[in-house]
Amino acid sequence: MRTDRDNEWCKLSHKKMRITILDDYQDAVRQLDCFKILDGHDVQILKQSYTDPAQLAEKLKNTEALVLIRERTKISADLLSRLPNLQLISQTGKISNHLDLAICSAYQVAVAESMGSPVAPAELTWLLIMNGLRKLPQAIAGMKAGQWQTNIGQSVAGKTIGIWSYGKIGRRVAQYAKAFGAQVIVWGSENSREEAVKDGFLAASSKSDFFHFADVVTLHLRLVPETRAIVKLEDLLSMKPSALFVNTSRAELVEQGALLDALISGTPGAAAVDVYESEPITDSNYPLLRMPNVICTPHLGYVEENGYEQLFKLAFENIVAFAQGVPQHIANPEVLQG
Repeated sequence: MRTDRDNEWCKLSHKKMRITILDDYQDAVRQLDCFKILDGHDVQILKQSYTDPAQLAEKLKNTEALVLIRERTKISADLLSRLPNLQLISQTGKISNHLDLAICSAYQVAVAESMGSPVAPAELTWLLIMNGLRKLPQAIAGMKAGQWQTNIGQSVAGKTIGIWSYGKIGRRVAQYAKAFGAQVIVWGSENSREEAVKDGFLAASSKSDFFHFADVVTLHLRLVPETRAIVKLEDLLSMKPSALFVNTSRAELVEQGALLDALISGTPGAAAVDVYESEPITDSNYPLLRMPNVICTPHLGYVEENGYEQLFKLAFENIVAFAQGVPQHIANPEVLQG
């Protein structure tokens, strides 16, 4: 027996959907090969971010399917209450703290997930480690200012690289470290440490030892309530004055203000970060940008051509499937029941 929801999907398959892609800062999505998947649909792309729900809702008033680029926009009840036409949110990558499934379900909005690749984030992490240790950005800036050999960096070989969480990205970083002659020590869940030992790496006996003995600490945790602010000021202050702290995961993993305070105190001696509590960062006076011992990149972890193709291909396929009445990868299937 066909339900009202089935009838809605049947109708959708015979008309184009009104789709909005949010927060495409670089206007890059329309250049992707996979963008052709949306041919025949009415697609709007917003390059500017909107933090005011009322202002954003005005831009989305006719939108039926919304494409989110990772966690760049927070989906709130205030926003959804203003979007009566919205039927689907297609998430690039996995759902994180920017979106509450229960709220989406309450407003009868289905949420489809896609799968990202660990390659680009792992590579960027390693680039930041190498640049942070060798102080390459500072040397380049000095040369552009007419100065020659302004600093002396450190090699990776012989260093201890501390990796917090041994998942898909952490595993790749560990292999990079091994190839460069560094020692790897892992902290995280019991399972993370056990898997690291199986692969021939060290597991820290405690969080304090992990921070104290590592020459580089790099975070690869998911942001969930249990991991928010899991890195404390005391952890950072226990690092070596010569150590490097790297964060390409989530800024909120670190206690608010702790990284800046620790860097000002001199331990760790340097940092390289790709993530921030409020993005995008457009203020040139942002404190970390003003520090000569900090490398800041504009959340480029997953911003890479092949990674984008994979993320958006799946996100667009989820929209097409929904429009054809065969929804897939829905994280809150209860909304499909009526």
